[in-house]
Amino acid sequence: MPARDLALLSEAARAAGPVALRYWKNAPRAWEKDGNAGPVTEADLAVNEALEQRLRSARPDYGWLSEESADSGERQGAERVFIVDPIDGTRAFMAGEDTFAVSLAVACAGRIVAAAVYLPALDRLYTAGESAPALRDGQAIAASQRSETQGATLLATRHTLGDSHWPGGVPDVKRSFRASLAFRLCLVAEGRHDGMLMLRQAWEWDIAAGSLIATRAGAAVSDRFGQPLTFNGSPPQTPGVIAAAPGVHADLLRRLMS
Repeated sequence: MPARDLALLSEAARAAGPVALRYWKNAPRAWEKDGNAGPVTEADLAVNEALEQRLRSARPDYGWLSEESADSGERQGAERVFIVDPIDGTRAFMAGEDTFAVSLAVACAGRIVAAAVYLPALDRLYTAGESAPALRDGQAIAASQRSETQGATLLATRHTLGDSHWPGGVPDVKRSFRASLAFRLCLVAEGRHDGMLMLRQAWEWDIAAGSLIATRAGAAVSDRFGQPLTFNGSPPQTPGVIAAAPGVHADLLRRLMS
């Protein structure tokens, strides 16, 4: 089943691409979500509808957790659950940037077993399975093997690298940023950056697919306290996320906890 799920996610992610691109750079209608939860556009909803129709018709017994769907909680009674972000990086999408992503995963018993992250504007697909390697467009990828944080390239917000989070001082790193958390995790997976971290609460749909891709590429992945990530929770959030070369990951945790 994991192999079949991975094929399904890959096909669905690619099929969602043209739906998103119809709206990209075309001034889609946008509004703020309730509770200061950020922006949403008509493209997010259109992609969500297309994905839900394709995925749930193929696996009607799977639960459903999506950023753009009301969460009834029924998913927690399902053995397997789709975890979906129709457009991860909505602000980048609205700005006409090309780094937004479609992020799809299947969780089983709290762990991710199949994952696909597709960047429609770049026509780039990252995939991984519980027993399948991390790939970019069908080619194997591998995370950095850097052993220390000093001088590492990290994907993080300026706030994350603020003084208040680092008791022993902010590490000397080269900081970059991408709006999509899924894409950040994939960039770590292919070794283009040594690590990424987010210290605030993370929604599962932002990190589910990318976390497996990074793990299968050889990165160490955990929450901000070093604990394994678990999914299909209530609420569907994790206490931050850190993904990095194993040595960098260990050093970041040490620096955060010291």
